Amino acid sequence: MGKVLIVDNASFMRSSLKYIVEKAGHEVVGIAVNGNEALKLYKELKPDVVTLDILMEGMDGLTALNNLKKDDPDAKVIMVTALGQTEKEDEAKKLGASGYIRKPFKVEDIVAEIGRVMGKGS
Repeated sequence: MGKVLIVDNASFMRSSLKYIVEKAGHEVVGIAVNGNEALKLYKELKPDVVTLDILMEGMDGLTALNNLKKDDPDAKVIMVTALGQTEKEDEAKKLGASGYIRKPFKVEDIVAEIGRVMGKGS
């Protein structure tokens, strides 16, 4: 199973994702509340996958994604988006996002997307 870094500014969302990811057998190696923390933790922890919220205070998810991909072009980043953020999803695709989870999400959607991005499923 993989090592996952969770990045979201909402406490309940971080807790929910952590629970789901660990229940699926992955290891949550770090949790960040914004893009600045995400970049620092990514370099320290070297996770297999990052779940990255788009809308956050400070450095937002798109800026963080851009910086992560500059530092590590092979970074696997799953963007967490709210319904109706099509423009942001399109921008994330251009920046190299590996996948998407749309809020509100289902547990099986998160598990499947992490598996797909890690190359273990379709």
